[in-house]
Amino acid sequence: MSEQMNDQMIQRRKYLDDLRTAGVNPFAYSWDITAKSADILTNFAKFFTKATNEAGETVDAPTKETVSLAGRIMAIRQMGKAAFFHLMDSDGRIQVYLRKDDIGEEKYGQFKMYDLGDIVGVKGYVFRTKTGEISVHAEQIEILTKTLRPIPIAKEKEVDGEKVVYDEFSDKDTRYRQRYVDLVVNPDVRKVFQMRSRIVQSLRDYFNSFGYLEVETPILQPIYGGAAARPFTTTHNALGMTLYLRISNELYLKRLIVGGFDGVYEFSRDFRNEGMDRFHNPEFTQVEIYVAYKDYNWMMEFVEKAVEKVCLDLHGTTKIKYQGKDVDFKTPWRRVTMFESIAEKIGVDLEGKSEEELRKIAKEKHLDLDPKLGVGKIIDEFFGNFVEKTLINPTFITDYPVEMSPLAKKHRTKAGLVERFEAIVGGKEMCNAFSELNDPIDQKERFEEQGRLGERGDDEAMVMDEDFIRALEYGMPPTAGLGIGIDRLTMILLDQESIRDVLFFPTMRPE
Repeated sequence: MSEQMNDQMIQRRKYLDDLRTAGVNPFAYSWDITAKSADILTNFAKFFTKATNEAGETVDAPTKETVSLAGRIMAIRQMGKAAFFHLMDSDGRIQVYLRKDDIGEEKYGQFKMYDLGDIVGVKGYVFRTKTGEISVHAEQIEILTKTLRPIPIAKEKEVDGEKVVYDEFSDKDTRYRQRYVDLVVNPDVRKVFQMRSRIVQSLRDYFNSFGYLEVETPILQPIYGGAAARPFTTTHNALGMTLYLRISNELYLKRLIVGGFDGVYEFSRDFRNEGMDRFHNPEFTQVEIYVAYKDYNWMMEFVEKAVEKVCLDLHGTTKIKYQGKDVDFKTPWRRVTMFESIAEKIGVDLEGKSEEELRKIAKEKHLDLDPKLGVGKIIDEFFGNFVEKTLINPTFITDYPVEMSPLAKKHRTKAGLVERFEAIVGGKEMCNAFSELNDPIDQKERFEEQGRLGERGDDEAMVMDEDFIRALEYGMPPTAGLGIGIDRLTMILLDQESIRDVLFFPTMRPE
């Protein structure tokens, strides 16, 4: 990628050369930090002491305790022999006051070669300006990193009595491609990712409170499995073999349950070679957890309490807004079977219907179906088109057709169904769970049926995993399994429109 330098870029390189000529290293090695902006502004009282002024009044006087901080210059106001600038660190912004008499003529002259966006280190003491603003009076300043590109800092001006923002870094495509700039100039974006980290930590704390073990499983797999999806394919040169980026870690975590662990979980980066939209990215994060001697009924209560806890940890309440709609995560959540939910919307019970009957009903409901789809995916099309988008508050959709769930245990009382649920929130799936299939004979037959669907042209059908069958033959205890989409959960809890808004570096077409 080559581009012609503009006037600002040329000027910044001239300042870079001038600083080097003056013996200044514009790319320092380190800086000791003793304070952050937020700590100073929140706990400013500790930097003042009571004193008496000339009028005999008791006033707050700076202790002149030295603080050392570092960050970017986000605004500069020059006033001859003094200057104010705003310094932004990872916690926020604080004003810095600079005087030629304090730092010397040479340093002050060099400061005039500093630009917006430059990273500087400052040592000084905390004081209040005449307007009462808590600031840092600089006694030392050093440039730590000279920026060679102008930072697109938004500016404000008044037009016809109204405040107008311009030069705003708001184009989404550019923001996603240049997330490093987005994070600098849009503090709310940084907050989203800080909150995302808190979501993961809250879930981890919840799982750990039960004594479950966090583990790691392979990303490169000789056989992809655990979900209905197309994989990314690669080649291992030394072994001369094809490998796949994992679409799920399910089958490896179940192997660990076979091995004797009572509960295991993993926050995993998974990869699916599929289309992209505001809810899908080819690489994404989910947490999967498997617990021995439990079933999907237990798991429903487990997950609703987990997500309720996360929401309370983040917001202090179970009630949030998502894309203008009210969502309440307070437990218990509504439970309804898949067939009941479809019947509520279309007035027809699809349970037990043949493929021919389903296609006839679809035609009556003006639902176009791909001829390659089997019964399970046809029912899923009904659910996706008529039900899913209407479910705003957390709702457990339970008891799926066996054709849709090749890794789930057959329902204990309902023929043709499995013990599976999905939690739908804000019109989209947030998590998926089963009473896990642990009968190796049944599992092998399910894989074989998936193979037949693949032969019909279903490129998301699962493939046979003989080693997983062998593991089940050694005996897996009754087990409940769960997968939660971290990106989806973050979108909902933080009211973000697109999955790209909660991924640091979403997949993009080349520039």
